[in-house]
Amino acid sequence: MYLRDSVDEAQMRVRLDGMRVEHRDLDDAIAALILSPVPDQLQIARLKRRKLRLRDEIAACEDMLIPDIIA
Repeated sequence: MYLRDSVDEAQMRVRLDGMRVEHRDLDDAIAALILSPVPDQLQIARLKRRKLRLRDEIAACEDMLIPDIIA
């Protein structure tokens, strides 16, 4: 069972890294849209919502990978 747990953890870490990259990419996309001559407010709002959902997914993955330590 230990091997399967370590594989699951490795997959989770790869997924987490991918989500972090996507989160940074969304930052760049939002900044570019805001600086455009005629910013598309609807598209900016959609990207911001996606970024927030992604942040919540990242937090959930981190919580699964890092166990709570009760002191």
